[in-house]
Amino acid sequence: MVQSVLALAPTLAVIAFFLIGPFNWSRRRTWTRAVTCAFVAAVAMRYMLWRLTETVLPYPDDGANFYWVWFIFIIELLAVAEVVLFLILMSRYVDRSTEADRLARGFFQRQQSELPTVDVFIPTYNEPLDVLERTIVGALALDYPKDKLRVYVLDDGRRDWLRAYCEHHGAIHVIRDDNAHAKAGNMNNGLRVSSGDFVAIFDADFVPYRHFLRRTLPFFSDGTIGIVQTPQHFFNVDPVQSNLGLENIWPDEQRLFFDEIAPSRDGWDVSFCCGSCSIARREAIDAIGGFPTESITEDLLTTLSMLNKGYKTRYLNERLSMGLAAENLTGYFVQRERWCQGGIQTLYLHNGPLRGPGLSLFQRIMFLPMSWLVQYLVRFTVLVVPIAYFWFGALPLHFTEVGDYVSHQVPLLAAYFLLMLWITPTRYLPIVSSAVGTFAAFRMLPTVISSLVRPFGKPFKVTPKGSGNEEGVFDAYTFTWIAGFIVVTALGIVINIVPETARIQGAFSPIAALWAGINIMVLVIASLICFEKPRRLFQAFKLDESANVDGSPGRLVSLSLEKAVVAVPTETRFQSTRVRLILDGFETIEAELRQVTQRRGGISRPGDMRRFYLHLHFDLHGAERNKMIVKLYTGRYSQDIPDIDKVAVSVNLLLRAFGRTRTA
Repeated sequence: MVQSVLALAPTLAVIAFFLIGPFNWSRRRTWTRAVTCAFVAAVAMRYMLWRLTETVLPYPDDGANFYWVWFIFIIELLAVAEVVLFLILMSRYVDRSTEADRLARGFFQRQQSELPTVDVFIPTYNEPLDVLERTIVGALALDYPKDKLRVYVLDDGRRDWLRAYCEHHGAIHVIRDDNAHAKAGNMNNGLRVSSGDFVAIFDADFVPYRHFLRRTLPFFSDGTIGIVQTPQHFFNVDPVQSNLGLENIWPDEQRLFFDEIAPSRDGWDVSFCCGSCSIARREAIDAIGGFPTESITEDLLTTLSMLNKGYKTRYLNERLSMGLAAENLTGYFVQRERWCQGGIQTLYLHNGPLRGPGLSLFQRIMFLPMSWLVQYLVRFTVLVVPIAYFWFGALPLHFTEVGDYVSHQVPLLAAYFLLMLWITPTRYLPIVSSAVGTFAAFRMLPTVISSLVRPFGKPFKVTPKGSGNEEGVFDAYTFTWIAGFIVVTALGIVINIVPETARIQGAFSPIAALWAGINIMVLVIASLICFEKPRRLFQAFKLDESANVDGSPGRLVSLSLEKAVVAVPTETRFQSTRVRLILDGFETIEAELRQVTQRRGGISRPGDMRRFYLHLHFDLHGAERNKMIVKLYTGRYSQDIPDIDKVAVSVNLLLRAFGRTRTA
């Protein structure tokens, strides 16, 4: 009993530290982050010292298992190195909104004629009009003097219909003879036909908010700033949210990076351009010879090249645009494989983190693609360890007793998970986040290996956008791997529980069994992501505004470019399914009443408990459609999930496992 308490004492100390300190501290103050990250780093160092001196060096040279022990230790060493770099990074955080306010007051005091000129680049290849129109209309609606703003649609698809659309709306349609160097080559061609002082870049599926330039341009008052990057937000659910049945209760996968990691990188002056939703100084682009074409991730390499010349990147963590997340697993992996390969490519380039001139040692370290190189190898190894033990008796370490293991590894896991829950309480849950990473590992680990062996072996691939996911799709490749690991892990446990078939009976067995059980739980959740659900391409925005349908007042609760849902307090009989919808700021909209549904509301008065919902469909054209695009996509509405409902996440995962979903 005493030994058990002593073994748990370090874990209890970790929990007490967080309860007394971080969970009562501000997450945004530098000293609180520094103290917390230093504490977790100390716990990690304690663990690695124990691993080396007590579980690795004492292990005898007994053949294959000796090398297995050292292999596992090296993998853990890489994992802890990545964690330590992450802790150093996250020990700072900068919010530049107040700075943007101050700079804007001075920047826009000048005469309109003295404001700099801005070119907006919209590089496109094969996106359909219903994707492109929002971006083009949104860019043309930017709140900036029109004589200082030009919108260039850089069309590598060379489409006549897009040229006609641009000419009609006042955008400049640009084509070239070939598609050399993909997106980077396309934008370099844009530089040759434009002359603005600054270049704002939006991928074909990202719509700038009207005040984008008002918030970002003032940072260039500092002549050393080469790029200002803003976060990417999305108006559709990504495949992870959808396939797990967590559309309205779990944030999109990129929120952790854009909301937490990117501001911390900015605090250390190692922020980098993410391509879309950014704006760059043309003088800085010219200084590096245009957008770099050596890597398939020209955005990251642009940052590194500018650092070589003394320019910096700033990150403004404000919602200033909205776009399409990868709509299905095909797009999800195309995107991430490109990011991974591009990050690894920088290791081989003259302007990368290893050889690029003008970089400090800290910058070189922070621009190493450590996460890509380590995370998937670590996740794969975590799955293999209990399998190797139960089937082959391969111990991952010189094991003394359970108490030692509990005393050293459990505190580290507790410290890391509590840190993540403190730093990003609305963006992280250990079991779900681990499942997403495990799911990706089976496709991404081969990409990591191939990128190390042949870094320039795969060409640039455009992330498919605008295709939607009208039918359910099954990722058989990933599911086969996951199912195989579940079966082999479960059989290993069962075989060694039954005395007659037990192959391994050792002190490490309880730890291995618990380890294997957690792996199975993670793999089961990961397997759910393999089943893609049919879903609409564009989701409606939730709102609460006045509306009128054929003279009946109501509340507009949902709106898209083609549909509206209006709530009325009483059931209303209409003479026809063709009705007139009146919205503030719009001419009367001729709509079709497709459906009337009934739902109980939360109003306390008995007579108002029932609400009737009118489902209206319409077809807008010309100026009215453009007006609706501006209304919906340029800053008034948000699809963000402000908090995680942990109970709802658990319930939905259980329902999803049985083929059902219920979203909040």
